[in-house]
Amino acid sequence: MKLKAVAIDDEPLALEIVKQYCTQHDDIDLLQTFDNAVAGLEYMNQQLPDLLFIDVDMPDMNGIALVNSMKSRPMIIFTTAYKEFALEGFELEAVDYLLKPFSFGRFERAVQKAFSYYKIQNSASKTAHIFVYSEYRMVKIELDSMVYIESLDDYIKIHLSDGNFVMTLMSLKKIAEDLPADQFMRIHRSYIASAKYISALSGRKIILANGVLLPVSETYAAQLARWVKHR
Repeated sequence: MKLKAVAIDDEPLALEIVKQYCTQHDDIDLLQTFDNAVAGLEYMNQQLPDLLFIDVDMPDMNGIALVNSMKSRPMIIFTTAYKEFALEGFELEAVDYLLKPFSFGRFERAVQKAFSYYKIQNSASKTAHIFVYSEYRMVKIELDSMVYIESLDDYIKIHLSDGNFVMTLMSLKKIAEDLPADQFMRIHRSYIASAKYISALSGRKIILANGVLLPVSETYAAQLARWVKHR
């Protein structure tokens, strides 16, 4: 699966760098590039991409104004030489903000954020349950009953809505791969939470329907906020 992308920048060199980086990245299909913001806007209102790389300071139309005027927004990665625009960019829920000149490594991290967000938004798994090995038998667990999952060294503890739990020898990373991304998200190195049971976000914590508070690490905080907002 590739992200369909468009790049808009009035600087030919900057546009060429984005184009080169996109060709080096397996997850990006760059559909079009534009050095004119108005032309780019017209194109995207007809052919909405998954991802837009856009400069902020352009003569014909400011990049932030362009994003605000779109009929439907793709994921946004701002590219600019002016870091003072960063706050405005993030207020538009941009996936990332690349300060020129940026390396391929920095570009790649931004694309990975976009790709992870895309998978969350477009997950449509029909899986209703999973099986885990616990107490010498395979145990069937309905996804709707899973409130959160806790890592305990080599084991994980699956907390259920009836107050019970299931212990199994498995890593948090492994079970995350088996769960639908539109229903479950890793929020910390030690926790995965179910969207169904999240009642509120409070700072770096989430409050679950059963009153349990779980910590949210800095690594997952921004992604969690977007994930919850679009549930």
